[in-house]
Amino acid sequence: MARRMEWPTVAVAAGVYGAWAGLLAATPLIGATAAALLMIPVLVLHSSLQHEIMHGHPFRDRRLNDLLGTPGLGLYLPYGRFADTHLAHHDTPDLTEPLADPESYYVRPEDWQRYGPVRRGILQVNRCLAGRMLIAPLFFTLGLLRHDLRAIARGDGRVLRAWLLHFATLPVVLYLVVYVGGIPVWLYLLSCYAALSVLSIRTFLEHRAVAPFRERSVIIERGGVLGFLFLNNHLHALHHARPEVAWYRLPALYRRERDRVLKNNGGYAYPSYGAVIRRYLLAPKEPAVHPGAMPETPSAPSG
Repeated sequence: MARRMEWPTVAVAAGVYGAWAGLLAATPLIGATAAALLMIPVLVLHSSLQHEIMHGHPFRDRRLNDLLGTPGLGLYLPYGRFADTHLAHHDTPDLTEPLADPESYYVRPEDWQRYGPVRRGILQVNRCLAGRMLIAPLFFTLGLLRHDLRAIARGDGRVLRAWLLHFATLPVVLYLVVYVGGIPVWLYLLSCYAALSVLSIRTFLEHRAVAPFRERSVIIERGGVLGFLFLNNHLHALHHARPEVAWYRLPALYRRERDRVLKNNGGYAYPSYGAVIRRYLLAPKEPAVHPGAMPETPSAPSG
């Protein structure tokens, strides 16, 4: 039976784009600084909405989904590249391996050996949550640009089209921000960067490099406000096992299957993001160097 349109996700999309437009309209009343601060959770939720869209929600028609996700409110990352790299992350049988997983924060031992002190220092700072929030958005964006410029130079039309479409939407977004809302470009850029920093709380420990494939993805049991802003992606092991399940169905599914999920992921779980922040804000999570060959890697992720 054909899947119906998912109204909760449509409501989130209406709320995100409506809140963004509303803050621009309200900027003359509340001031640019207040509007820029209030933009941060809206931009976080917009990124989470794009993540939901690329997994086939809320419409059956992919073209409608792509249209809904394309506006580049967050400026830094084209929706098309976000979708391609994230879906490749889901498809890889070598989750966390630096060359196979485009979302891996690990480096290979041989790369670590050739890096100089500055690069190693950056990687060490990236091991704690405060450092990840501070520098990861910048270095992820620069790394993607470097990769994509090389791909475009090799003639990769898909990558080129994603960036061209992104650059086509940016003038519209910036015109609305600056000339309708009255928010300076530099201030809006800071809001976008801050949103990526908040998103780094989610991505900080989503995956770990261990041999059993199913034990590489985390569960944060109580997402709280961040859980909503991440559209329940704190239940990350369940999302990887069932990526087709809509965000609003994940909590009930997790309650029903909690014991099985935690058994499958080896108990890789934290009670809340508060616990994560207290433990890792200034303390390293694990080494930056990937442990190397891990024998238990299935041909494709499975639930």
